[in-house]
Order: sequence, then structure tokens, then C-alpha cells
Amino acid sequence: MNLIRTALLLCLALTQSPTWAAETIILHLGQHRVRAEIANTPQIREHGLMQRTHLCPNCGMLFVFTKPDRYHFWMKNTPLPLSIAFIAANGAILNMDEMQPNSTAIHSAQGQALYALEMNSGWFSGMGIKQGDVILGLESAPHGL
Repeated sequence: MNLIRTALLLCLALTQSPTWAAETIILHLGQHRVRAEIANTPQIREHGLMQRTHLCPNCGMLFVFTKPDRYHFWMKNTPLPLSIAFIAANGAILNMDEMQPNSTAIHSAQGQALYALEMNSGWFSGMGIKQGDVILGLESAPHGL
């Protein structure tokens, strides 16, 4: 009986936990390596980094979309200040922006983005990453669903 109760409690806990990306890839931005969680389904993309209180220094979340478009992000329910880079299908950074915690301000791609990469606030500028720089390793990211 205790085993069944424990199993039921575990199932309940798993269904109540936030949806976080489980799969990661390594990306290269110049000399820098980034371990990025993959957000390639509508559910994971919608949840993003909400409720996260920590992100390691060279870690981020890569949003992978089904087709290039002018995507929009906000920070509702996200307590971490983040930087975002909108990325074209060829890996070139279209634009970057700083996003404030728990804000509903809209941050948009300034072109046809297939990806977006969220990192800790100031990461891109601190590493000398600029608009037009190319991110390597995106081809190994699972396609957006």
C-alpha cells in the first residue's frame, strides 16, 4: 500500500512541476561555448524560463521555431533579468535586447528569425557578441514542432 501511495504522490508531483526543457545542445559564439536547453515545442516555448531563479553563467535557452517569422517575447513570471538574441536561419544574429524581470514589455525580432537565444542579462555585450555575428551548432538543434 505504501508503494502505491508513493507512486501516486510522485506522479502528482511530476504533473505539477513546471515544464522545463530536458534536451540541451552546445552552441559556439566566437570563442564562447553555451549550453542551451532546447525549447522546440509550443508548451516548452510558452513556459520558457518562467519561474527560474538561476541560470548558470554560460547556459541559456534556445527557442527553435517551425518557420522564420518576427517572433515576440515578454518576461511575465520570469524573475531573472535576461538578454535575448533573435537569430536568422543561417545563424546570424538579427538583433539583441535586454529584458527586465516580470515585465510585460514586448521584445521583437527585427527580421525573420528561426531561433531566439535567452541568456543571463548582459551576457552578449559582456562577451563582445554583436549583431551579425554567427552562432554555430544550430543545425544540431531538434526542429521546432
